[in-house]
Amino acid sequence: MAATKRKRRGGLAVQAKKLKRDAKDGKLPAKANDVSEEAAEEEKDRIPGPVCKGKWKNKERILIFSSRGINFRTRHLMQDLRMLMPHSKAGAFISYVLKFHICKLVCEMKNCNKCIYFENVFFFNFLNYEIHTLAELKMTGNCLKGSRPLLSFDPAFDELPHYALLKELLIQIFSTPRYHPKSQPFVDHVFTFTILDNRIWFRNFQIIEEDAALVEIGPRFVLNLIKIFQGSFGGPTLYENPHYQSPNMHRRVIRSITAAKYREKQQVKDVQKLRKKEPKTILPHDPTADVFVTPAEEKPVEIQWVKPEPKVDLKARKKRIYKRQRKMKQKMSSGNAK
Repeated sequence: MAATKRKRRGGLAVQAKKLKRDAKDGKLPAKANDVSEEAAEEEKDRIPGPVCKGKWKNKERILIFSSRGINFRTRHLMQDLRMLMPHSKAGAFISYVLKFHICKLVCEMKNCNKCIYFENVFFFNFLNYEIHTLAELKMTGNCLKGSRPLLSFDPAFDELPHYALLKELLIQIFSTPRYHPKSQPFVDHVFTFTILDNRIWFRNFQIIEEDAALVEIGPRFVLNLIKIFQGSFGGPTLYENPHYQSPNMHRRVIRSITAAKYREKQQVKDVQKLRKKEPKTILPHDPTADVFVTPAEEKPVEIQWVKPEPKVDLKARKKRIYKRQRKMKQKMSSGNAK
């Protein structure tokens, strides 16, 4: 009986609650508009909450790995990028024989949708050179590990279509997703991408709170675009850089320049030798050359009738004195011995 009464009472209570809600439903539309307006006004002045209270929607994950045989500077640059990008992951070294068809599988295994692959001197579809790491630069700037950076791009990125595509690629790679678990709710450094000499120059600066000045942290590197493919690590070529020069071609040009300089020096030496062997041309005497020449006064000839005194040789005299002293010492020593 108690159970049935409780059920009946519970049913009556539920019905009463429903009636109260139905009674309030008539006034809900008017109040909803007021609430929406108040909420909109509050959101204007509201400060966004910390990272832990937000939702991590951007699931960008960057895999940073390389092939075997890279130099120490590239390896240190990889470590610096992993430290600056909290949304990145480290991958194992890939054999040079396997090449690019394995990179896709590695990204899928690591649950990454983008990657930065170093192959000796290559940086995704760029030639990477003039690398300076954090340990090498030793600059005074410093930023919080895991903080979100500001991305600053040169206005030249919006002028040409291939640079606009690269801008979007760099934004997706280097921008730390909001509310990422490993990121910090601070913005205290800037990544700058500048176009100069048909190359992309990367710099990292710290923002100082006192006067909003910039202090460079590092690392530094320069990217030279080679090609843009439609697919990942392959496919039809969308753009090819006409100003690109391969490292082998660059070294060949430098060697040819040095060889040309050496040839020029040898030719100059040969011309100088030929000039020395040529007979000298005797110019006719110019009578006006002796106009300002004054004859010197003739001195009387003096005949010396007396024989000059012999010069004293000081070195020979010293030697004689030393010999006499040695002889005297030898005699004294021999007399004492007896």
